[in-house]
Amino acid sequence: MAITRRQFAGALSAAPLVRGSQAKRPNILWITCEDMGPHLHACGDAYSVTPNLDRFAAGGSMYLNAWSNAPVCAPARTTIISGLYPPSTGAEHMRSMTSLPEGMKLFPGYLRDAGYYCTNNDKEDYNLVKPPGTWDDSSKKAHWRNRAAEQPFFSIFNFITTHESQIRKRPHTLVHDPAKARVPAYHPDTAEVRHDWAQYYDNITTMDAQAGRVLAELAQDRLVDDTIVLFYGDHGSGMPRGKRWPYNSGLNVSIVVSIPEKLRHLAPKGYVAGGKTGRLVGFVDLAPTMLSLAGLKPQPWHQGQAFLGPHEAPARRYVHGFRGRMDERIDCVRTVRDDRYVYVKNYMPHKIYGQHLAYMWETPTTRVWKDLYDQGKLNDVQRKFWEPKPAEELFELKNDPDEVKNLAGAPEHKAALDRLRAAHREHTLKIRDIGLLPESEIHERAGAGTPYEAGHDAKKYPLERVLAAAELASSGRSGVDAQLVKMLGDADSGVRYWAAMGLLMRKSAAPLVQALADSAAAVRIVAAEAVGLYGSAEQLKAAMFVLLPLANPAAHGAYVAMQALNAIDTLGAKAKPWRAAIAALPNAAPQSPERVRTEYIKRLREHIDKTLA
Repeated sequence: MAITRRQFAGALSAAPLVRGSQAKRPNILWITCEDMGPHLHACGDAYSVTPNLDRFAAGGSMYLNAWSNAPVCAPARTTIISGLYPPSTGAEHMRSMTSLPEGMKLFPGYLRDAGYYCTNNDKEDYNLVKPPGTWDDSSKKAHWRNRAAEQPFFSIFNFITTHESQIRKRPHTLVHDPAKARVPAYHPDTAEVRHDWAQYYDNITTMDAQAGRVLAELAQDRLVDDTIVLFYGDHGSGMPRGKRWPYNSGLNVSIVVSIPEKLRHLAPKGYVAGGKTGRLVGFVDLAPTMLSLAGLKPQPWHQGQAFLGPHEAPARRYVHGFRGRMDERIDCVRTVRDDRYVYVKNYMPHKIYGQHLAYMWETPTTRVWKDLYDQGKLNDVQRKFWEPKPAEELFELKNDPDEVKNLAGAPEHKAALDRLRAAHREHTLKIRDIGLLPESEIHERAGAGTPYEAGHDAKKYPLERVLAAAELASSGRSGVDAQLVKMLGDADSGVRYWAAMGLLMRKSAAPLVQALADSAAAVRIVAAEAVGLYGSAEQLKAAMFVLLPLANPAAHGAYVAMQALNAIDTLGAKAKPWRAAIAALPNAAPQSPERVRTEYIKRLREHIDKTLA
């Protein structure tokens, strides 16, 4: 509902103004879409047909090196709306749910406090509880036209046309010629893959027309000269190894910003209509940037920095990405890029890239890619997706845009590897990355508070010790078993978790038999997975004795149950004697947030049952 003129006037009197004049406050319009990387024709993609957004880009500036920070919608949108990295708020995992500390608002709330009419049409998908007062309207009917007269607005229009689910929607008559599609080096060149890429580009063209209609409405309302407009996709393409993977292929989106002439005082130095910039920006920067455009200082706790407006910060040297649990599959990856390289730290290198995700398997490209792997018909580059990861990866983007040549072991790139590794470590400590804990422990340590607060409390979360254990565990180094066994005796369960994980990675079961009785469920699960995989037949029974009860979501919640079910799934045929017991487990975790209560647990149980059939 639109606020009254009296309420609007009261809000203005309480809000700090830009140069003392409300009239100079810009309107801000976002046109966003889903699962789309830098694939506008204006980005230099000759295969793409996007006439409306090309005309828009000709009047704006394109940020070619923008990163979504997360390669999937919910954590990416959580980054945008909060101005915080989700690994610091416990919100990195797909469709998880947590809260911010009392007093912290999502950025539209601050704009509303300053008198803006804020609308979202209409996807939210945040992993953070939305505080009251975030939006004036968040619905399919939300529009700037519902504001009070002369009230500045911040409005979002989001289009799902380019989403992963629309790539595989059939029947579909292709408009783009699949023979002309560019197939990246990591994908097999098959008819199915080319069809999916062509349909993706068809969908981009359809979305372009939708975006054009919103821009036409702005012109009809004679608001073009008073409105700053941004366009971007919420992460990389919905094709497998784009979406969900924190490479440049999954994180790179081109943000286009159009600032009309009368508002050029809010543009960065060197802004040129129709220009392109290589400045590094991330989604974490959008919240402070919007406040800056409104003349408001970014919040001191914001981890992003403004790249527009009076509070513009110096350009970044690095942008950071992450991968946590993706739907029903657990992983932990952190990435960093500068203007030349992408560095990847795989904290769980024993897990293959292409873990089975039921939703991703609906895409024809995924199925044919995996089938060809099973048939031994892929080349070395295409095979990698279905195999365990190295501990570290380093890619040079100019010469290797598909990120398939790992330079982490190349002596001539060692300086870059060391520098980016150090940048990652510094960032981890700076934001207090609580995502290094198993998901269940993030919530347990928060207790009645929030994961952000727990992560910033050294007594609740000794990050330096946990990080050291995670680094050692995932290093791939041999001869460290004794150090890992010693860490199993640490007072903190996060350290013990990574110690157990390191022994699992090294296929060392014997030291973990005692850990089957650890006080922390997450540690018991890792120990049981290792003992079940690499121990004796009797030890397998002991492992299943631990895992089966913990796989019950009604008793232990969704996060513990998902971890336990993932461990059981890893055991493969070894778990067959317990097939009936697994099938008898409930699907629902009534005490868990609705977003994780049922679906992911159900998918895991169905996949296990199919495997054991």
